[in-house]
Amino acid sequence: LEAPLQPPSWIIDKYFRTSYLSEMELYFSPNNQCCEAEAIMKKLFLPISLLLIFALSVSSELVYEFKDSTQEKRFYSLISEIRCPKCTSGSIASSDAPVSRDLKQKVYELVLEGRSDIEIKTYIADRFGDFSDYKPALEGSNYFLWFGPFVFLSLLLIIFFFKRRV
Repeated sequence: LEAPLQPPSWIIDKYFRTSYLSEMELYFSPNNQCCEAEAIMKKLFLPISLLLIFALSVSSELVYEFKDSTQEKRFYSLISEIRCPKCTSGSIASSDAPVSRDLKQKVYELVLEGRSDIEIKTYIADRFGDFSDYKPALEGSNYFLWFGPFVFLSLLLIIFFFKRRV
């Protein structure tokens, strides 16, 4: 059997050892900067990850402390009934907008002061209008909110039946 053909040794020395081995040495050499950077990253991974976890836990939601559970229940029911002024489809309980955070803080302070639910809702309504309450009172300009859909629906039905007969 004949030995397989191999390129001459000068080709191996010129092309393979200088280019490919130098790149391989870059990654596998023990005294290389690449390996030093990797070792530094391994040493810094744990402190950086712990710092990140701590930063995320500190910036999480505010914790509200109450004197008793009735205040806490009142607070959470109030913030679920007050509409966020910025994001009009959600309550301030579900919003993280800056204005809703401020409103939550103000409701919290008013609950701790001992104000009633009606006083707190009127305070919010005076500042942001009747639209801010998910359950507006049945008075004044709110009649349109309460009876407007029924009036609109009855007008549509009247028009529908009137056009059908003609």
